[in-house]
Amino acid sequence: MKQVKLGKQGLTVPAIGLGCMGMSISYGTPDDAESIATMHRALDLGCNLLVTSDAYGNGVNEELVAKAIAGRRRDYLVCTKFGNLMGGGGVNGRPEYAVEACEKSLKRLGVDEIDIYGLHRVDPAVPIEETVGAMARLQEQGKVRYLVISEAGPETLRRAMTAATIDVCETEYSLWSRDAETGGLLAACRELGVGYMAYAPLGRGFLSAKIKSLDDLIEKDRRRQHPRYLPENIEKNVALLAPIERIAAAHGATPAQVAIAWVMAQGDFIVPIPGTKRRTYLEENLGAANVTLSAAEVAELAEVFKPGAAAGTRYPDAQLKGVMV
Repeated sequence: MKQVKLGKQGLTVPAIGLGCMGMSISYGTPDDAESIATMHRALDLGCNLLVTSDAYGNGVNEELVAKAIAGRRRDYLVCTKFGNLMGGGGVNGRPEYAVEACEKSLKRLGVDEIDIYGLHRVDPAVPIEETVGAMARLQEQGKVRYLVISEAGPETLRRAMTAATIDVCETEYSLWSRDAETGGLLAACRELGVGYMAYAPLGRGFLSAKIKSLDDLIEKDRRRQHPRYLPENIEKNVALLAPIERIAAAHGATPAQVAIAWVMAQGDFIVPIPGTKRRTYLEENLGAANVTLSAAEVAELAEVFKPGAAAGTRYPDAQLKGVMV
């Protein structure tokens, strides 16, 4: 797979990464054996970037990643994060907590160094310079190689860069979640030389055109609580899918591949990290690297999915308060 350089310090990653959250939480029943096989298959296909967090099942997902990379540690790039406390615990960006969380992640992952490490959610009660300063000290100590901050707004990113070199900024970004564009974050990343990882590039699966009613989601699927999947919104959002399906058919591709290819077309410093726990979907998602959209197709999709076109917000209200801070 094509390799992409993120940031200024030599970090090189595959053009598409693998988000691991759904292997352990949120999207149905976990299947650890299939998830591990999916991570192994990703490596076979040239995708060695695994993205996790200590928040995913309170460390359970990190432990799952540890099983997958055991015996082949140096073949993978592992990104994990701290500070997003589950169970209504809010966020914690205190410097001393960064140290504590890092030690726990190192142990759960079974590694002596984390490739990409950083803040999962910005703590408004702690100056970002203090949090990032602690991350930089972990880097100096050889416990982490590169630094990431997730769901930070452009001004927060600028302030963070005064305390350390941030290599990657991670936020949600897809055809129907374009806050990174409209809020100026992508422009700030370009200006500052920061790489960008786009999580949920398929709109949590919606842009695959495989979910067209709530009946397509099992009862335990967390997406049932997301505004864009609510009964009053989902029918309106399904109506947006026709151009993706038409363009996919013209390319002999799937809608999911077109949606990911659109994200990739927005800049060579952008790496989508679609998540899945199944090899079938992994192979489909990575196939997006072979789909090249024309300028007209990119523009058409951008117009159909212009900011505000999707019915409903990208997160429930409580979670919205912690994004793009």
